[in-house]
Amino acid sequence: MTVATAPYNITSAPLLPDSSELQSALQQANIHTVLAAYVHLSHDSATLEQFAPFIRPAFSPDVVEIPEALIADLRAKMHKLLTTGVGYTDEPIESALLQRIMTVTAGEDVSHEFVPLVFDQCGFKPWIDRSAQATRPQNGKDFKVLVIGAGMTGMAAAIKLGEAGYDYVVIEKNAEVGGTWYENRYPGVGVDTPSHFYSFSWEIWTQWQHYHPQGADMQHYMLEVADKSGIRENIRFNSKVERLVYDEANATWAVTIRKADGQTEVITANAVINGHGPVNRYKFPDIEGLNSFNGPVVHTADWPRDLDLKGKRVAVIGTGASSAQLVGAIAPQVGALAVYQRSKHWTLFNPEIANEVEEGMKWALENIPHFKQWFRFRVYWSAADGLFANVVMDPAYAGNDLAVSAHNDAIRQYALMYMHQRFADRPDLIAKLTPDFPIFSKRIILDNGWYDALLRPNVELIDQGIARILPNGIEAKDGSVFEADVIICATGFAVAKMTGDLQIIGRNGKNLGELWGEEDARSYLGMCIPDFPNYFHTVGPNSAPNHAAGQNLISECQVNWIIEALDRINEGDAKSFEVTEKAFWDWNEEVDERMKQMIWSHPKANSYYNNSKGRVFLSWPWRLVDFFNATRGPKDGSYILHK
Repeated sequence: MTVATAPYNITSAPLLPDSSELQSALQQANIHTVLAAYVHLSHDSATLEQFAPFIRPAFSPDVVEIPEALIADLRAKMHKLLTTGVGYTDEPIESALLQRIMTVTAGEDVSHEFVPLVFDQCGFKPWIDRSAQATRPQNGKDFKVLVIGAGMTGMAAAIKLGEAGYDYVVIEKNAEVGGTWYENRYPGVGVDTPSHFYSFSWEIWTQWQHYHPQGADMQHYMLEVADKSGIRENIRFNSKVERLVYDEANATWAVTIRKADGQTEVITANAVINGHGPVNRYKFPDIEGLNSFNGPVVHTADWPRDLDLKGKRVAVIGTGASSAQLVGAIAPQVGALAVYQRSKHWTLFNPEIANEVEEGMKWALENIPHFKQWFRFRVYWSAADGLFANVVMDPAYAGNDLAVSAHNDAIRQYALMYMHQRFADRPDLIAKLTPDFPIFSKRIILDNGWYDALLRPNVELIDQGIARILPNGIEAKDGSVFEADVIICATGFAVAKMTGDLQIIGRNGKNLGELWGEEDARSYLGMCIPDFPNYFHTVGPNSAPNHAAGQNLISECQVNWIIEALDRINEGDAKSFEVTEKAFWDWNEEVDERMKQMIWSHPKANSYYNNSKGRVFLSWPWRLVDFFNATRGPKDGSYILHK
């Protein structure tokens, strides 16, 4: 072991001064992450093993307190290393030790296959920057790529296309970047995914205000990334793509755009990356009389900036994630609130969700070497692939029909325990809220004021169903009427119709909207369809990480794969890239077969992940690490290059 006796080069910075900020950071920083960063810097595996018996997985009911003396000793060791260099080694860390750090700090086995993903997605090494590659294809500048949308995926595509040397333009219907986080501004809007993971791996932000970002925080991050990357000069705002038509003779796409002044324009592009996403086409409920209501009827995804709810009688239709966030935020200010429940949802409590990030924690993320990377790993594991066991059916499990494995049932019991604690004096709410399907078979709710709101005297949860909307309120199926001043629809999006209102015409006049219909989209890896060369439909069929967090990772992986596909065109002096029929159907058959083992195929699972025939068209049925591995580049034999 080499001991550092001079400033080390981990962050190209000198040793840290012995300051009050450092001391405060070591007291406030997540101790599991302090341990990971310390062992990474020191290779002190003995200290790592001292902690191993006391760390449990996230949401484990078997909580063991770490001895205070052990914590104090770790803090002292880290303080000494950071201020004097004693204990630091400049020898490269071996992957076996990295894996052991992951396993111990996660509280469960993390196999070696995760090391490459963690290095890439947690920022230990820079995400591929193709501008630094000496052997880049030379004709990228003559190959124009059109990107639809400047949300998370569109921004990732723009940044990485620019680095790869491609000529590109982004068409964005809004006045600014951000997509979902530009559009959604209802009270309480937030992110299910923890802040320190829900971001680009090449722009890990250390200044989040909350452990789960509020909508405004997320949009602030997106704006900062846009400013730093300089992509705005390639974005045409207030413009909407209406039609794509493939010209086979020239291997180009004619893209019709509706400009801000209402006029149309046709742009010719060699390739199109569709990043318009499935959650920006909101839908109102089909309820008799909705248009006859005398007051405002609003959707959470189109929130009026001047809507005043103070003291009003408010009816909220829906009890999903958006409703739970909204209700928790507005319940204290409205006069009366009726929440109409059609479907029950499992609710989990994460004690960090409403917490502000302490200043000491921010300082640690910004200044302590490897700390932000290891904290990002911790969040990734506890909020993403560490939860994957919940959604895989165990054929040998014989517990009950409301769980698919012992692991899944343990999380169910955790959620039930929390519900019964919160509503100990309200058995009526327990009866209304307890789902009759396995946890994680539908999107879960993270409690951030939802249960508090339901306990308020001015809030009523109505589960009788809605008979009709009246001019002055809502009549439930039991005949009761709630007189309302405002109706708010938290009723989600038209996810199944993945082309939205965009017309996409491929080879021989094939219409993708007609091929997919209203609810039966299929693709290859959530991106490619035969007869649609050089068209890449991101966040497409069976690419959603519905076992937990991770849309940011999916977006990055798809962008990586697409640029690799574009490189194949230019390296091969070809005109277009197209997935083969065989690869397309082989992959879909593999997905369908795998889906039989997944929780979303449970007889009682029925959500927007499924179409009306029960086919799970949205979910990715493997882990995020599997998507990462599958998208390092197109497989030989899976595609055709047209010359």
